[in-house]
Amino acid sequence: MAKRIIISGGGTGGHIFPAVAIANALKKMDERTEILFVGANGRMEMEKVPAAGYKIIGLDIQGFQRSGLSKNLMLPFKILGSVRKSLKIIKDFRPDAVVGVGGYASGPLLFAASLKRIPYLIQEQNSYAGITNKYLGKKAQKICVAFDGMDAFFPADRIIKTGNPIRESAVEILNKRKEAVAYFELDETKKTVLVVGGSLGAGTLNTCMLMGMEQFTKEGIQLIWQTGKYYYKGIIEKVGNLPKDSGIRIHEFLNRMDLAFAMADVIISRAGAGTIGELCLVKKPVILVPSPNVAEDHQTKNANALVIKEAAILIADRHAESDLIDQTLKLLKDKVQMELLSKNIAELALPSADVHIAAEVLKIAK
Repeated sequence: MAKRIIISGGGTGGHIFPAVAIANALKKMDERTEILFVGANGRMEMEKVPAAGYKIIGLDIQGFQRSGLSKNLMLPFKILGSVRKSLKIIKDFRPDAVVGVGGYASGPLLFAASLKRIPYLIQEQNSYAGITNKYLGKKAQKICVAFDGMDAFFPADRIIKTGNPIRESAVEILNKRKEAVAYFELDETKKTVLVVGGSLGAGTLNTCMLMGMEQFTKEGIQLIWQTGKYYYKGIIEKVGNLPKDSGIRIHEFLNRMDLAFAMADVIISRAGAGTIGELCLVKKPVILVPSPNVAEDHQTKNANALVIKEAAILIADRHAESDLIDQTLKLLKDKVQMELLSKNIAELALPSADVHIAAEVLKIAK
């Protein structure tokens, strides 16, 4: 008999992509599986999920606003209203199991599932669980994680280390170096740095690249730089049209992430859980500059999980302007360190996470 599954959460691409990947894996296992998404009104899942071919219902929910406590006055009422709506969604859809991927909508929906005794699974992407997931983890049938040491937050007997679902197309880089050289019109013989700050961009990384461009060019280092949509226009206005032989390629967004990864000798990135999952499969030396603007500073904790295994270099956001360019140039000249970082990050790779998580969802649905 076909199963009915609700997947809840979203808020950022880092939550939405794994949710859709799990849904796709469930459909591949049994195309009769009925899937309903529950997201937060006004957040990007309300657009991205239908674009992926799935139905979504929105809850009127927000997160706790740290900037100005007055913004939180309506939060208790929104939570209560969202739990009520979640109970109605469960009553109408009659799910066999519920999946929470994190984000604002995940909490009310999983709480409602626990009240109705519907089995649920939590997909915890980060190395540090937030307050909501820690609370909900007490009654979860399974908690799928990507990092070691998660028994500090969840019951050990319910934890499964699956990794985070990643974009398969982005990490398929084998034998693509020549294609990448042609695509970016770069020199195959020169070292290349790839900088990615997420689809919206990372102000600190962009500032550092503006400061370091001249040094890279002087040292014969090529740069593939994804600025993100918030910053692209301003950066192009500052640097103008660079000649092809500058070796600097500035993009608002990289549509061929596989070729960017294939071209890179060193990657500079933020430390979101989904990004780290991809970097482990790409197996290149990585410098992580965690975003300081995230709940519970979880990106720093994600990065540290790699640093303790000598699988990445961490530079704090506040030190990036003084240290990032120098550390990058130093790493590019240290072949032994680059090989060690590549070897160690490769050992942390967890492929096919979406399939493993989907299999666990179907198990609890029985």
